[in-house]
Amino acid sequence: MVEEKKAKTEKRRQWQSFLKDVFICSLGAFGGPEAHYGVFTDQMVVKKKYLTEEEMVELIALTGILPGPSSTQTIVSIGYKAGGPGLAALTLAVWAFPVLTAMVLLSFLSQFMKSVNLSQEVLRYIGPMAVGFILVAAYRIGRKVVKDSLTLGLLIFGALTTYFIREPWIFPLVLITGGVVTTIASQEEDLWNHVRLSPPWPYLTVFGIFAVGSLLLAHISNHRIIQLFDSFYRYGYLVIGGGQVVIPLMYSELVEIKQYMTNQEFLTGFGLVQGLPGPMFSFSAYAGGMAARGSGAFFQALGAVVSGIAIFLPGILLIYFVYPIWVNLKKIKGIKVSLKGITAVAGGLITITAVILMQSSGFVVDNFIVTALTALLLFTKKIPAPVIVLLTIMAGFFL
Repeated sequence: MVEEKKAKTEKRRQWQSFLKDVFICSLGAFGGPEAHYGVFTDQMVVKKKYLTEEEMVELIALTGILPGPSSTQTIVSIGYKAGGPGLAALTLAVWAFPVLTAMVLLSFLSQFMKSVNLSQEVLRYIGPMAVGFILVAAYRIGRKVVKDSLTLGLLIFGALTTYFIREPWIFPLVLITGGVVTTIASQEEDLWNHVRLSPPWPYLTVFGIFAVGSLLLAHISNHRIIQLFDSFYRYGYLVIGGGQVVIPLMYSELVEIKQYMTNQEFLTGFGLVQGLPGPMFSFSAYAGGMAARGSGAFFQALGAVVSGIAIFLPGILLIYFVYPIWVNLKKIKGIKVSLKGITAVAGGLITITAVILMQSSGFVVDNFIVTALTALLLFTKKIPAPVIVLLTIMAGFFL
């Protein structure tokens, strides 16, 4: 009995220490998945040694081919490795809750500005600033994923296809196409070698029930909350590559097709989330809140919360399903080969998003200056993202 109590106390202490490290990661996690991986490596690998560098790289590869928020799935997987599904769930809460709460509150920003007679013109440079963030992300990802003429061609293919076809279904299609092309072009033998797996099927079953159920409910009901859950849950399982890749899909459906918000409102939220630490998918809480406006503060807050939960849910269910079998799954060479094409196409999606958003913001001199200065500051790595956001808002206020 005493030994059992000691074991529980030790487990609690270890979990508390781990979650403290997760919180430290969340405070420094600016700039999207690639920047997040640097923070994870420093805190979780180098300082605390929860896993090796090789295991970290393998996790990044795994989450790179899974739909959902890649950096969130990575840190949740580390939590799973350290303490099983219970600690993994707490890891998600510590990692995502602070920024989700902030984005829910920010979804009320436009109403607040109207109530104090403050023009949204003070936020007019947030859009061009967001383009600067996307351009830098596109450059860094492109430099990483373009290995040869094939991957360069896939990047261009992804960019051009999604520029001319602005429909939600095109994004997963081009990503899958990239994976198929590199798999077919591979000269390696025995790509789909047989391995023994014991999958935890209940997680995949729940994933499927939510996917089919929300789709059917959205088809027979026009209730805004149901529509939002379906849309954001779909974003969560259709997008491979993290927050930067989901932005063009969300923009196409929420702004261009359903017109839940204006281009400026979308860009404002996207720009503001750049200045907050944590997962980029938290932008969903802002977008969901904006889409649920008009029926009172509670309804808007509910829309924000539902959207925030919905977009994370499929990716987390998938990582709970896949991680326990990852040790054997990663022995399948075809998985790693397909990732080469998937990430190349994703680089194209991100690149063309910058072009589309700049078109929407307007090709004027001051917008170009803000975009260029943002990119320059990001490349120098001397000024943190929150400071860049603050400077941009001040520029809109004073100029």
